[in-house]
Amino acid sequence: MTLSLTPVVRAVARPTRLVAAAQAAVLTLLVAGVAGWTVLDRTVTLEVDGQAEQVRILGSEVDDVLAAAAIEVGDRDLVSPALGETVADGEKVTVRYARQLTVADPAGDERTFWTTELTVDDALAAAGLRHEDAWLSASRSASIGRSGLSLTMSVPKDVTVVADGETQEVTSPAPTVADLLDELGLTVGAEDRLEPAPETVVTAGQTVTVQRVTTDEVVETEVVEHETRTVSDDDLFEDEDEVRESGSDGELSVTYRVVLVDGKEESREETGREVTTEPVDRVVAEGTKERPAPEPEPEPEPEARSSSGSSGSSGSSGGGSSSPAPASSGSTDSLNWAALAQCESGGNPTIVSSNGLYHGLYQFSTSTWQAMGGSGNASDASPSEQTSRAKALYDAAGVGQWPHCGPRLYS
Repeated sequence: MTLSLTPVVRAVARPTRLVAAAQAAVLTLLVAGVAGWTVLDRTVTLEVDGQAEQVRILGSEVDDVLAAAAIEVGDRDLVSPALGETVADGEKVTVRYARQLTVADPAGDERTFWTTELTVDDALAAAGLRHEDAWLSASRSASIGRSGLSLTMSVPKDVTVVADGETQEVTSPAPTVADLLDELGLTVGAEDRLEPAPETVVTAGQTVTVQRVTTDEVVETEVVEHETRTVSDDDLFEDEDEVRESGSDGELSVTYRVVLVDGKEESREETGREVTTEPVDRVVAEGTKERPAPEPEPEPEPEARSSSGSSGSSGSSGGGSSSPAPASSGSTDSLNWAALAQCESGGNPTIVSSNGLYHGLYQFSTSTWQAMGGSGNASDASPSEQTSRAKALYDAAGVGQWPHCGPRLYS
C-alpha cells in the first residue's frame, strides 16, 4: 500500500488600512507623552529660613515647588520669586517666614513688629533700630526663631557719677545703675551707700552717687576726778584739820564705734568703758578734841602819871581797831615759826579752813585771835602781825595751842 503526503496550505489575512491607521495613532500618542514628561520634569533649590534642599517637580511655577515640598506660606511671609512666577530647572526659590520681634527700653516701653530677617542685627537694621552703640539683652548675631523674640535695648545717655571724691560726666548705654557702675569698674561694698538703688533704670541727665562708708573703733581717755573724804581725828583740836592724802585723778578708757562717710565722721556710739587708773581720794582729818580756853591775860600795871597828871600814853584809836602787837620774849623769837606756819597753813597768810573756823598762818580761831588783841580775823592781818600774836599766844598758853604742829617750833 502506497501512502501519499499532501501538503496543507493555510491562508493568512493581511491587515486592513483602518487597523493600520489606528496603530499609528497609538504610537504617536506614546511618543508625545514621553516628550511632554521630559519638558515638565525639573529640579530646583528650595531654601526655607536659610536651610536649602533639592526639590524635583513636574511643573513650571513657584507654587509647584512649594506644593512638592508641602510648604505653606502666609501673607507676611517672603517668597522669592513670587508665587505664580515661572521657575526654571536649577533655579532657586527662597522662603522666609515672618516672625515677631519685640524691642523694649529699660523703662518697659515696647515696640513690636514683624520681620523676615533671621538675626537680631539684621532685623534691627531693617527696622531702623540698629544703634551700633546701644546695649542689647541679646547678642546681635542671635537667631530669631519662628516663635519670635523679645529683647531690651538701651541707647547711650549722658549721666553724672559721683564716687571716691571724683565727679565723672559719662555717656553710657547701661540700662540700670548696677550695669553703669559695672561698666565703670566701680564696686559698692556692703556698707557703702548708693543713690539711686542698683536696679534703677538709668535716664538722661541722672546723677548717681556712691558714698564710701567705713566703721572704726576709737578709744579715748577721760579723766576720773577724785573725791574729798573727811575723817575724824581726836588727836586734833576741833578747830584744826590736816590733809592726810592729797588725792589724784584717775583715767578712764572709753571705746566708740565711729561711722565715717567718705572719710568724715558721721556718728559715734559708745560700746564700752574701762577704768585704767583708779582715782585716789583726798583725805582731810578734822579734829574733834575741844581746845582749852586761853589763860586770861594779866592786868596791865597802872601807868605812871606825869607831873601834869596826864597818862604817858596816847589814847586808843577808833573802836574796833587792833591793839599793838605784843612784844615777845627773846626765847620765843628763837623758835621755828616758819615751820609751824608751813605745817598749819602751808605758809598761806590768807587761808581759811574748809569749815570756816580757822584763819591765817597759824590757824587762829576768831575768838583766840581777838583774845590776843587782834581785830576781825587773822587771815585779814599782815603776816608779821599774825606771827607777833602767835608768839604772844605761845607765851600765854604754850605749845599746846598747836597740838599737832606745835613740835615744829623746836625743829
